[in-house]
Amino acid sequence: MKMKFFQVVAMTIAVNCANFAFAAPHWSHDEQATWWEIEDTSKDLPMKYPFATCGVGQHQSPIDLATAKFDNTRKLNKLQASYPIDSAPIFFNSGHGIQVNTSNNYKGEIKIGEESYPLIQFHFHEPSEHVINGKPFAAELHYVHIGNDGRIIVVGAAIDIGAENPTFQTVLDNVPHEASGQKTDANITINPASLLPASLDPNDLDFYSLAGSLTTPPCSEGVQWYLLSQVITISAAQLEQLKSFYSDNARSPQNINGRTLSSTK
Repeated sequence: MKMKFFQVVAMTIAVNCANFAFAAPHWSHDEQATWWEIEDTSKDLPMKYPFATCGVGQHQSPIDLATAKFDNTRKLNKLQASYPIDSAPIFFNSGHGIQVNTSNNYKGEIKIGEESYPLIQFHFHEPSEHVINGKPFAAELHYVHIGNDGRIIVVGAAIDIGAENPTFQTVLDNVPHEASGQKTDANITINPASLLPASLDPNDLDFYSLAGSLTTPPCSEGVQWYLLSQVITISAAQLEQLKSFYSDNARSPQNINGRTLSSTK
């Protein structure tokens, strides 16, 4: 089945969601307060401000979870992660974070009720983007999925310091240090499922859910977030190695604007 145009666009954004793929202006996390006013001088209005949603959007991510009201009045669909081993992952340095893009024939997906969304990539932020009462976790993992209709689903996992994670070490050891660098090695595989919290059942994940956006330019909204209820761990040495690539590549919490948080708890 051929992909529809809007799915290709959505996938391009998601694969490079820490590195906007089109010919957009340069941005950095240091200037996140003014992302919305960065100009593309090659375009006329309204395209002159490609990141305007970062400033005017009402459903922006991340958030401080302590600021959201819970609404558990509706039954939530089961969240199931099927992430088999990828035999040809692409280790990618987006220029804003470290990332693993899945191979073209990869069958991994997240299933929400009866709907399935292929896993396109996963990447890391340091410290975490979602916080609780202003306090961040050591880091945060984002699994990015794209549906056939172009819908973007992000599954997030907070990262604490604790036991070393061998799969994360594989990522650290293979992502190039130069921006836009990528590496594919036929002898290296990756198991995305091994990064999920060990205490959670992949076939029935506990989560908090919220409507939001991409956390980097262009800050596109319409993204559904599923934040896992349990943390994963990496060692202190692994955190320092992560910081050797990028440090403080996290967006600050955004206004909740009346949104509610749903939970399986």
